[in-house]
Order: sequence, then structure tokens, then C-alpha cells
Amino acid sequence: MTASHDILGRTVTMPVDVRDGSSATVIFDVALDAARSLAPPGFEVTESAPGRAQVALALIDYRDNDLGSYLEVGTILFVRPEGGGEDGTFITHLPVTEEFTCVAGNRIWGFPKSVEQIEVTNTDTTSRWVLTMDGQLVVDVTVPRGGSDEMPPLPMAAYTLIDGRPHVTRFTQGGSGSGVHLGADVALTLGDHPIAKELASLSISPESVVLSTWTERMQARFEEPVPL
Repeated sequence: MTASHDILGRTVTMPVDVRDGSSATVIFDVALDAARSLAPPGFEVTESAPGRAQVALALIDYRDNDLGSYLEVGTILFVRPEGGGEDGTFITHLPVTEEFTCVAGNRIWGFPKSVEQIEVTNTDTTSRWVLTMDGQLVVDVTVPRGGSDEMPPLPMAAYTLIDGRPHVTRFTQGGSGSGVHLGADVALTLGDHPIAKELASLSISPESVVLSTWTERMQARFEEPVPL
């Protein structure tokens, strides 16, 4: 039986498809203990090297999506369930620009979405994202834009808490016009908002960027969440 959800008077049928969008990801190298302080109960942070971990900033422009067109900025930990299990992601904050996807993301998957101000300025070679919350700057980040690689749909796992219970959502993401860029080309400014201070506690900076990725024409599919 196909799962469906009633969201603000509209029926969302699973899976949810993203047919077109652009996405960037910035990967930072951070201290393992700092990342652990932000991890949810029941999960352990994946160690990338002795005493080190990685966190990510995801920047997505959804142009054609079952949940509508909107912008999204995500702050992401790499985790696995305590005691062993599949490596996956845990999103700590997920600001978006539209109400419907905010409600759907919270109710269906437990994603921590909120409606905020996101401004994007693209050039042929860069993409600048400015996230403002409660009238305060959270992050101002500029990433390299462009690439010519094809990225086949990659299966991944996203962990969330729904009513306090851990769930896993299987999803795939791929696309074309993809490129991987070394960290020197990322510009980053953190503001004074509490989430900015949370990011600052990780000591992220342009110098801590491992790499960034860009996909000009991204597709994705999100399945129904499953309790662990």
C-alpha cells in the first residue's frame, strides 16, 4: 500500500520526487568532541580520522519538487546509531523559504525545518547564500559553481527523531553538471544568531573546508521514514 500524508489540505504521496534543482555541499573538518556535543541521543558521530569528524552545510534550490519550489540550507552531522549501524546523516537545522515544505518536512520525516529568509546570488562561477533568522545573520557563504560530471543516483540514509523516536529515511540523490572543488574557493562569514554561534563552536572556517560540491541539475527521491 502506498503511503500518503495530508499536509495543509494537500495529499503528499510517497515517495517524494525532486525532478530538478541545484545543490551545493560544503564539507568541514572539525574536532570530534565538538561534533559530539551537537549529536542527538542514541547516535554516535562518525569519526573521519583520530579525534576528527566532518560536518556539512547543504545549499539547495528546489525548482521542481513534489513539495513545491523553495530554497533550503541544512547543517548536517554524519552519524550512525549507537552500538553500530549504517552510516548516515542527521540534520541539526533546516531553514526553508516556504511554509508547505516546512510543515511537510516536520510532519512526514521529522526534519527540523523552519521558514526563514534565504537570499541567493549566482554568477557563472559562484553561488552566494545568505541565511537570516530573527533579523540576525546566520551564515553568508559563497561556493564555486559548475562542473561537467554525471552523478548517478546515490542511495543514502537520513536519521531523524519523530516524537522522540529515531527513524531512518532512505533517499537517493544524483544529477548532472556536477563538480568537486577544493576548499580554498569557499568564502564564509558567520553572524551573531544562536545557530551561527553553534556553528562557531565547531571552529568552521574557510581554512577547515575539506571540499565543496556543486550539482547544477539535481534529482532526488525521498522514501517513507521507518522507525529504528
